[in-house]
Amino acid sequence: MTLASLSPQAALPSPSTAVWQLGPVPIRAYALCIIAGIVLACWVTERRLRQRGVAPGAVLDIAVWAVPAGIIGARIYHVVTSPEKYFGAGGDPMKAFAIWEGGLGIWGAVAGGALGAWIAARQLGIPFGVVADALAPGLPLAQAVGRIGNWFNNELFGGRTTLPWGLEIHRMDPDNPGHALRDDAGQPILEPGLYQPTFLYEALWNLGVVALVLILDRRLKLGRGRAFALYVMGYTVGRFWIELMRTDEANQIFGVRLNVWTAALVFLGALIYFVRVRGPRDYLIPLGPAATTTPPPTSDLSQVDLSERETPTRAAAPEGYRVVSEEQYAAWQDTGVVPPADDDSRTADGQPSDDTAAADLTSSDDEPVDEPSAARTDRADATGARPADRDS
Repeated sequence: MTLASLSPQAALPSPSTAVWQLGPVPIRAYALCIIAGIVLACWVTERRLRQRGVAPGAVLDIAVWAVPAGIIGARIYHVVTSPEKYFGAGGDPMKAFAIWEGGLGIWGAVAGGALGAWIAARQLGIPFGVVADALAPGLPLAQAVGRIGNWFNNELFGGRTTLPWGLEIHRMDPDNPGHALRDDAGQPILEPGLYQPTFLYEALWNLGVVALVLILDRRLKLGRGRAFALYVMGYTVGRFWIELMRTDEANQIFGVRLNVWTAALVFLGALIYFVRVRGPRDYLIPLGPAATTTPPPTSDLSQVDLSERETPTRAAAPEGYRVVSEEQYAAWQDTGVVPPADDDSRTADGQPSDDTAAADLTSSDDEPVDEPSAARTDRADATGARPADRDS
């Protein structure tokens, strides 16, 4: 009696096709899932950034840098950790660029995406910790959606099983990626038996990490990148045990899959950061024109310029941000009045705010100090952030 004969009738099916042709353009399920995940992550991150005072639309500026950098980093990690598939005997180096066939490492994606987000955050004048914490629940949500692409590709499954949710796996055609091999009758060929749907386990685990981050972040008001560290810890714990179930080919160290070691090391790093870093959550107040509230019109209907309604002007982007406490941010929301700067006031790049700098330009007996012309030029902008930082 074989394991296949013990398999129950109930099973999870797998798609036999992962690519559809729209004229000459191939539509790949893997790519669609990645795009859908990115959209969801951006939506969640945008909402969380706005809750902390970041101007609307900032997530698009961040995504322009983070998404390409994340995809490049993910592919580099996959190729570096599995070089024999591309540079070994019988390997095809050009296949290293075929990301639509699968092969994106989450560790490289996080590293590359973090680098891109850091560059964007500096350009926007937003503390990187604020961006990371805002992204914390959106990233595992995107990963969960992305795992559906692995289901279409018939990949990332575990060992044989007799469980009712065992997964059927098609034998894919190496000469026609995205399509299953077919028998003489034209039916897709299945591998014998059923397999652990590890891609599904990881997708469900990621949804649990989303809930974990949202709940603890609301209760503990995590800041300074600690919400992101919580996501990393939650994800790596799940990835550790799920990786041990997988049976696809992978490089090993001391008989253990490389990604198992990576998950353990990354978890320890995130745990150390979460325990050591302390401090309240940062909130941001925009500086420059974006901080000024436009008063409502007082004229009657006959004096309204309809042309302005038809072509509304886009709100000016902030020229920087001032980091404030939660209480100061709440007061600013209620009154629209920017709180006075104190000794701890700083812009998002860590520099003293303009009000604090102004106090330093007077002597203790209120006699004005001769201010250098360059400083007067910088202060005339009334932006609260240095021009060099705004352009970086």
